[in-house]
Amino acid sequence: MIIGPQGCGACKDGVHEPFPFSMAFQPIVQVDTRRVFAYEALVRGPNDEPASTIFGQLTDENRYSFDQSCRVKAITLARRLNLAETGAALSINFIPGAVYSPVACIQLTLKTAQSVGFPLDRLIFEITEVEKIADRKHLLGIVNEYRRHGFRVAIDDLGAGYSGLNVLADVPVEIVKLDMDLTRNLDRRPVAMAIVRSMVELCRTLNIEFIAEGVETISEFAALQDCGVNLIQGYFVARPAFEALPEFSLPEDGPGPMGASHEQTVR
Repeated sequence: MIIGPQGCGACKDGVHEPFPFSMAFQPIVQVDTRRVFAYEALVRGPNDEPASTIFGQLTDENRYSFDQSCRVKAITLARRLNLAETGAALSINFIPGAVYSPVACIQLTLKTAQSVGFPLDRLIFEITEVEKIADRKHLLGIVNEYRRHGFRVAIDDLGAGYSGLNVLADVPVEIVKLDMDLTRNLDRRPVAMAIVRSMVELCRTLNIEFIAEGVETISEFAALQDCGVNLIQGYFVARPAFEALPEFSLPEDGPGPMGASHEQTVR
């Protein structure tokens, strides 16, 4: 594989989609301000088919061009939807193994953002498949290059395994996302609540934003509030919207006894 300053053999044609797909957007909401912190771009089929129909088409040969195409698609759609004007950021998932050279593979992202007028400081890149990261030095190079351009970096699914904590120890990031298995039925799991509370405090000490994803019930929401979590994502707040920015709802006066609450819808 030949890698030059402006591109590499794997992603030089990344602007060409290896197969048709699109994006849905799901808000990450800041509870205290009742505003959207970011919208996560989620892969969907061209007619809103589930992500599994797309990931089933991935191969070792096309995953590099797919990773590049996802960035182009997410940024282009976000610009069309005036996402930046809402004050929120755009969060894009990426697989570290789909980046050959941090300097070369970021060029298409930079070119796309510049061409459509999307501000670089509104981009967040979520590191996915953390448990499969074998080359931490390579990941560190990616993160340092992204931060050099003003991007923020997040670790997805923190708490899913030891590797995630090791990455957090060695790689500088601005955001972590709690693994949704810890979110699930949190209100009925006192040990899990103690773990989440400790993770929130750790992130506060490290000056890292903490997001709980997969929030589906008022009881889970209330438990996360008790743990000090202020950024939440999940069906309880809003479902992903295909090629659109969805409205979200939050309890108007905070969760009450047994999860009872009033709700307020916000855009």
